[in-house]
Amino acid sequence: MENQTTVTEFILRKLSSDPQMQIFLFSMFLIIYLITLGSNIMIMVVIRADSHLNTPMYFFLFHLSFVDICYSSVTVPNMLMNFLAEHKTISVNGCIAQIFLFILLVGAEVFILSAMAYDRYAAICDPLHYVQTMSKGICVQLVSGSWTMGFLHALLNTVFALKLHFCGPNQINHFSCELPPLLQLSCTDTLTNQVVLLTSVLIFGLSSFLLTLISYIYIISTILRIQSAEGRRKAFSTCSSHLIVVVLLYVTGFLQYTKPSSVSSVVLDEIVSIQYSILIPMLNPIIYSLKNKEVKIALGKTLGKLKFLK
Repeated sequence: MENQTTVTEFILRKLSSDPQMQIFLFSMFLIIYLITLGSNIMIMVVIRADSHLNTPMYFFLFHLSFVDICYSSVTVPNMLMNFLAEHKTISVNGCIAQIFLFILLVGAEVFILSAMAYDRYAAICDPLHYVQTMSKGICVQLVSGSWTMGFLHALLNTVFALKLHFCGPNQINHFSCELPPLLQLSCTDTLTNQVVLLTSVLIFGLSSFLLTLISYIYIISTILRIQSAEGRRKAFSTCSSHLIVVVLLYVTGFLQYTKPSSVSSVVLDEIVSIQYSILIPMLNPIIYSLKNKEVKIALGKTLGKLKFLK
């Protein structure tokens, strides 16, 4: 009897039941995805091609762009296929694999953001020792550590998710597989999963957030001691973009994974998910790099070389 009622696939929720709206949403998300891929790939190519960008800040930007490409690719292609498919389904194992990759990449992203904050701290607060503090070896260790923390976070939650049994219903109230909606469909007790999820989010999320926060406390105190108003303005402008993305990512992420079920709303959950899983990967290269004068110059040189080759 148990084998007969075991769920082998899930039905994903439609963002809209209106066919015309589905075509509009498909076109919009396809454009966003292509912009995300194009802008992040361009940033990676420019950083590798221009020797002037061979600095720790751009080393982290390169890896951030790579994470954003993977991050967006975990969710968006499957979403686009579901817009065109009559039956919007995903296997149980495929759903859990998507959750694993999603948590892995979110974890890597937040710790890379922390490494970028530490880089700005070293550059602004201790410029005389910046080269030693942010050596190539240290930068590699920070990026490797970011991936390791993301992997541990994903592995911890996925191991417990694999122990769940699903016997129906099999419709996920979300456009993609995420852990909180998945837990609602389990026929077995999910208290352990909820505790592990909340604890891991608090530990990994707060640790990366505190690293970023402490770095910025020192950065702001140092900037306020700069006598020149122009110097303070320039210093703040280099940090404002990073702060905007950090706040967007942390606030939406914590709302999604730590809010009580009593305030849960399917529409609200989807808006929050679209913001941090689709929009932020598109905005990151624009906010961090395309506004940067050095990147603009390097981008112009790279495009000039491509035209010359033609």
